[in-house]
Amino acid sequence: MLCALVAACGGERTNDTASVDDVVATATAHNTLSVEEQAAGWILLFDGHSSEGWRGYGRDDLPADSWNAVNGELAGLSSNGNMDGGDAITVAEFTDFDLLFDFKVGPEGNSGIFYRVKETPDKGLWQVAAEYQVLDDPAYIAMGTMDMKTHLTGDNYDLHSAAERTMNPTGEWNTGRIVVDGNHVTHWLNGHITVEFELYSDEWEQLVAKSKFGVEEFYSRAPSGSIGLQDHGTPVWYRNMKIRPLNES
Repeated sequence: MLCALVAACGGERTNDTASVDDVVATATAHNTLSVEEQAAGWILLFDGHSSEGWRGYGRDDLPADSWNAVNGELAGLSSNGNMDGGDAITVAEFTDFDLLFDFKVGPEGNSGIFYRVKETPDKGLWQVAAEYQVLDDPAYIAMGTMDMKTHLTGDNYDLHSAAERTMNPTGEWNTGRIVVDGNHVTHWLNGHITVEFELYSDEWEQLVAKSKFGVEEFYSRAPSGSIGLQDHGTPVWYRNMKIRPLNES
């Protein structure tokens, strides 16, 4: 169960993410924390039974027609392609953190994990926060309707693309990881780094200016915020979502 928590502001980068593989290996059941994980400060974002700790972006409740706890999974059940109003965010906010999550997508599935989300009037989730892309990669590549560089699973959407990625077949589970340590951000997919970048660096600012976010003054500017799940109108499933705040005083 998610406890309301606002993480403290981050300081210098630390080495306390190095033990994550040992921590993950101790987990024996889905949507639970081992004794070792609890001692290390991990927090469950989803308990496998309810959507407590989540609400809709821009609203107090969670859209029941978009997200439900089903069979130990937080299921995004939209299948009509409608992307209006179904995004979900955590009630809790975080600054620096190590986030782990399992996900799978259905055919032509499209979703994403957003971080440091701050709701802004008249702005959608994608306009205010960075996104770890979650996608049925083969399907969208086969469509051939757009250049998929920076738009595939594990990418920093529309900005940074993985040189290589280890993605399991559509319909199978994958494990994602996002580490935000000050301005340094790393995305992982199935144990491998996909992208690594520095927020607000000259390179980052140039990439933003050339992207669809160049006109978005609030894009990824918040120093802390919620974790978000995108409802893109296609089925997606999440489980084992857990987070460990970093650099707390």
